[in-house]
Amino acid sequence: MTREELKVLICDDSILARKMLKDTLAQIGCTNFIEAKNGVESVEMFMSENPDLVLLDIVMPGKNGVEVTKDIIGNDPDAFIVIVSSVGTKSFLEDALRAGAKDFIQKPFTANAIEVVVDKICSK
Repeated sequence: MTREELKVLICDDSILARKMLKDTLAQIGCTNFIEAKNGVESVEMFMSENPDLVLLDIVMPGKNGVEVTKDIIGNDPDAFIVIVSSVGTKSFLEDALRAGAKDFIQKPFTANAIEVVVDKICSK
């Protein structure tokens, strides 16, 4: 799969964080992304859009990232979820990884950190 073909679901309640992720993805050649602004919408968008990669914040309204991870993995055990969150959410992060998230990127993130995850998916 190429970076252009990769479908990415960006889940964050912060419009600024979503914009930064979209800009970073575009910078590395990804052009196919969708957004969710809360936990409930994140699950709905995953089910309807079937993305290849989910970039998921932990602290969101409706459902937190741990609950979203459980819901998504419950429906698709092969879903590739990466938590993108600040270091202050360590206990939530551990819960999300136990629930099936594949990786963690700390905010503020670098383009290189996003690129490493994208390359993992594209090389599958």
